[in-house]
Amino acid sequence: MPELPEVETTARALRPLIIGRSVVDVWNNWPPTIVTPSFSHFKSRICGQQFIDLTRRGKYLLFQLQYDTLIIHLKMSGHLAVVPRQASVHKHVHTIFELDNNCQLRFRDQRKFGRVYLVSDPEQVVGKLGPEPLAEAFTPEVLRTRLQNRKRALKPLLLDQTFVAGIGNIYADEALFYAGLHPQRTADSLTDTEIIRLHAAIQKVLQMGIEREGASIDLYVKPDGSKGDMQNAVAVFRRTDMPCYVCGTPIRRIRLGGRSTHFCATCQPLAVK
Repeated sequence: MPELPEVETTARALRPLIIGRSVVDVWNNWPPTIVTPSFSHFKSRICGQQFIDLTRRGKYLLFQLQYDTLIIHLKMSGHLAVVPRQASVHKHVHTIFELDNNCQLRFRDQRKFGRVYLVSDPEQVVGKLGPEPLAEAFTPEVLRTRLQNRKRALKPLLLDQTFVAGIGNIYADEALFYAGLHPQRTADSLTDTEIIRLHAAIQKVLQMGIEREGASIDLYVKPDGSKGDMQNAVAVFRRTDMPCYVCGTPIRRIRLGGRSTHFCATCQPLAVK
């Protein structure tokens, strides 16, 4: 699933191609993609509106229009691209936004889990998300406060989008590795020093992901179809039985909260010293 770095990469690539353009038509052949409003209302409401800005909130893309906000969540396999109208349409493209410059914004989604919203207030969709982990306001003290009195294991907690927005399986594993924290440690067991390490590690791996334009591990590619490079820089994710780059211990894989979890048992000990 595209996580914060992949979604940020998508936003940065699409922004110059979208801003100033207007929607003149919409096509969709998989109704569940459009969450709200109904497709007929969606189409009549968005057509004629101009794109003013494109931002990101967690894993959501927020296309600011003149009167509404178009919100898209890529989910497991979503991909967005702006292409000439005459370009051949991939079989997994299920939603097309016709633009006023003979181009189209196409939403390709092989697994069909992606979702699209058109709302007057973005908070209707993203209001329950946790803080942005790369924002200046997200300080170690904020993280400390959010960890207090929580007894959940760290890995599933980091995946909880109401706890902190944008982190998924890849970057949770990577952040815990760089913080030296076992994924089964409980949130309330962390010392102040460990919280500071976790805060720094979260920001480190997300920045790495953005700089490398995402991880092309499953279906993710950038809007132009090329691959990101973060998959070549992961320390533990999907490196099961391969040696840890730091100590040489084979990377372990367990199931935690229903998700595959990768870690180094030496660099990330479960026992608190």
